[in-house]
Amino acid sequence: MRFMRLICYSFVLLGLLSTGRPALAEDTIKLAYTDPFSGPFASGGDEFLKIFQFIIARKNAAGGALGRKFELVPFDDKLQPAEALIALKSMTDQSIPFVMHCTGSNVGAALIDAVSKHNARNPDNRILYLNCGALATELTNEQCDFWHFRFAGSVDMRAAARIKALPADVKKVYLLNQDYLFGQSIQHDSKKWLAKLRPDVEIVGDELMPFGKVQDFSPYVAKIKASGAQSVVTGNYNRDLNLLIKAANDAGLNVRFDTFLAHLIGGATAIGAAGENRLTSIMEFNGNVPVDLKVPAAEKFAEDWRTSGHDTDFSTLNFVTMIDMLTDAINKAGSTDPLKVALALESLQEKDMLGQDVTMRKDDHQLLMPFYAGIFSKDVKYDSEHTGFGWKNYMTASATDLTLPTICKMKRPE
Repeated sequence: MRFMRLICYSFVLLGLLSTGRPALAEDTIKLAYTDPFSGPFASGGDEFLKIFQFIIARKNAAGGALGRKFELVPFDDKLQPAEALIALKSMTDQSIPFVMHCTGSNVGAALIDAVSKHNARNPDNRILYLNCGALATELTNEQCDFWHFRFAGSVDMRAAARIKALPADVKKVYLLNQDYLFGQSIQHDSKKWLAKLRPDVEIVGDELMPFGKVQDFSPYVAKIKASGAQSVVTGNYNRDLNLLIKAANDAGLNVRFDTFLAHLIGGATAIGAAGENRLTSIMEFNGNVPVDLKVPAAEKFAEDWRTSGHDTDFSTLNFVTMIDMLTDAINKAGSTDPLKVALALESLQEKDMLGQDVTMRKDDHQLLMPFYAGIFSKDVKYDSEHTGFGWKNYMTASATDLTLPTICKMKRPE
């Protein structure tokens, strides 16, 4: 009997040596996540990390994918492409099959190129780039790539919704954007949609500003005031937007801020009561959308986020959609192999947490999804950042409304 046990132990040891991993424990499915966790935009990265931890904990409690749990592995890219590429090398050295990234189209463009080249050189160690917030239109047009899937609306989609939501009495706008790929994309597409949808609107200012470097926005505020603008249409976000709004408040500038991203962390706090009925944003979600649509499960999800120790309003429904679709694609493929998962993601159609139809378009790997225009108001059930004001939804752009043409010419793996 003892001899037989020794033989069995020998076979177990051989199995462990040959596989290089424990025979009795299933591996987790690792998700690398790179965003700025230091530097001037660290607050956004930290917030998104908490959101992913919240979403993934719920997904793991529901069984994960293929009966395995997800494991989140964060990497700090400092919002610098070079740092993101260093992080990518570490991910591929660890054979992590998926990388998520949400902040900075400059970083997104670098990742698309680097992931594509890495996968061509290393077919046995591929990685799939899941984009949750690098928004420049070019990333799913001229720079589209098979290994890149965007689970956030492009600038073109957002700009269409943004200009469509401008009030009819706004006749003069000032465009102020950050001088890098995302801000340039906002500038271009805002002009395009103004010309198409609102030819009655005059652009009285059009300016690109240094990204993440301006400390004093009072000179910009002075120019906006002198221009006679009724609205500042801006893609600024996080610290740049918050400093701009603070400077406008200090100077008593009485204009609308029709933004793309004011609903993200800090925007509500920066403007406070001064933003009532004149701060707007284009968003995937806020806690008042499920109230309006009468979707109790989605409302509870947002409430659970608030009551689990977080001060911010939950706004990133697309993060939930991304993890849901990734889970379903892995289960459909029966594998975590990036090629098989990519093929399973293509043309995947689902309903999001609000019950709205979303589709991963095969042509360019752009998620087709609805957007909501919200105005900062007291007349809501849920406020934002304990300000007493929250987002009141005044327009919905459906996924069908925002299914825009693409010029992507994607090269597919042989």
